[in-house]
This record gives sequence, C-alpha cells and structure tokens, in this order.
Amino acid sequence: MPDFGIFRGFNEKLFGDKLVAGQLPTELGFIGSADFSTDVDALAFFARVTTAGGTLSDIEKLAIDTLVRQMKDDNIWTKMKAIYPMVGASAAACAQNLKSSSFTGTFNGGWTFANTGVTPNGTSAYMDTGVNPNSSLQLNSVHFSNYFPSFTIEEKCQIGVIDGSDGLYSFWRYNTSNAFHRLNSNTEALPRSAHGASGFNIATRTSSSSNSAYVNNVEIATSTTASSALPNYNMFISARNVSGAAGSFSSLEQSFASIGDGLTSTEASDFYTAVQAFQTTLSREV
Repeated sequence: MPDFGIFRGFNEKLFGDKLVAGQLPTELGFIGSADFSTDVDALAFFARVTTAGGTLSDIEKLAIDTLVRQMKDDNIWTKMKAIYPMVGASAAACAQNLKSSSFTGTFNGGWTFANTGVTPNGTSAYMDTGVNPNSSLQLNSVHFSNYFPSFTIEEKCQIGVIDGSDGLYSFWRYNTSNAFHRLNSNTEALPRSAHGASGFNIATRTSSSSNSAYVNNVEIATSTTASSALPNYNMFISARNVSGAAGSFSSLEQSFASIGDGLTSTEASDFYTAVQAFQTTLSREV
C-alpha cells in the first residue's frame, strides 16, 4: 500500500482534521477541484450562476473552463463583450455572461430551458443582453455569433437591434432565397445569399468596409458595405430590438451566442474550433 505520509504536512496545514488516514486531498475534492485549478474567469462565472440561483453540472464546468482557456490561448478572449454559453438549463444560469459581470441577460416571454440550450416560443420571447452598441461596441470592429442545434427557414431575427435605419442584426435566413445582415450599417452588410445553418454562425466587421459571414468555419460571404452608425438600443437575442420594442421573434433553439469586437478570418476559425470543442464536450455539437 502506498505511503501517504509524504502528504501529511501539506494536508494538515490546509485541511486540518478534514483529512483522515489513508485519504489524499483529491479524494476530499480539494486538489484538482475548481478551487485549485480552474481558470479565474470560469470560477467567477460559476459564482455568478450560483448567486443567481442556478446550478451547473461538473461536465458543464469542465466545458466552460476549457473554453475560456482556449479563447485566452487564441487571444480572442479580450475581443468579447458578452458570451452566453447557455448552460445550466435555467433562466438564472443561461442569463449569465461568461466574459464578465456586465451584460447579464434578461429573459422575456415564453422560453424552454434544456441541456441543449434555450428555445423561445417564437411569438413573444427574447433575451435583452443589455449590450448597447452605441456605448459598448465599436463602429468598425464588431461581431456577433449564434450556435443553432438545428436550423429551419423562418422570417425572423436571431440576434440584433435597429435604430432608425442603422442596425446591427442578422436574419440568418429570411426565406428560401434571402438573408439580411447589418453590421453597424444602414444597408445590408452581407449578400442575401449568406444563409445560416445548423451549427456555429458568425457575422463580423473588421473595418469600415470589410464584412464577412462564417458558417461552421467556412466563409460564406464577404462585402465592402460601409459602416454608418452604432444603434443606440440594446441588442436582443431571438428577436430584434426595433427602436426599443421587440419584434421579428425567432423560434430557433440557441446553445451559444456572443457579441464583441470584429474577428479576422484566423480568429473566426479559432473561435469556431473552441466553441465546437465546447459543444462536443456537452454532447450537443452539430
């Protein structure tokens, strides 16, 4: 039998009478637990979920921790303003922003929460992110993303806001032949052929005249549509904020969404790889 005496001084100093003969700290849930090895931003997210009344499984915590570490390794973590990983199968958990304590979402209308993500009722449901592009985002460097477990044609908006004629939004598929995207512009920023699909969808602006759309790590469209202005209302998920009122309600389930600075092609590819690994850990990848 192994001699555990080498651990005694360390164990007794940290854990006192909690250690019993023949036990390692790992068996008590100390070493290798979140308190010892988990990324600090992941830990902060777990705490926000708990404080809000939500819970996360061990596998969800592992997936979150791995996602945060990978995004930091790829230097895309700092580009994020809001990340909604849609874990915990509750409004309390899914409303939390992984990136920071700012921009906690507010769910309105009818929603279904499950291990696979969040599903709006398609008639009145939306999540107010609290992200106002005019005060929180950049005119010529912006992105948003959505991960759809399944995708069907609907004349609805999956994320966005419009203020007068200037918008930051996406109808990832408006109908069988049209899709509308605006990225801080007063005209369509991406071609109508830029259809979304099941999986990870990203729309990004990286300059005053450079826009791209990616679906599952494939660039499906680009354009030189010029930026015009930043909308001055909050961005909604699963609907479009039309100058302060929700409309164009989507019925698509979402299992991830993000808002932040513009992503280059390399960054978009790295982001896809990290998010796809996250979804695979949770057994809900497309």
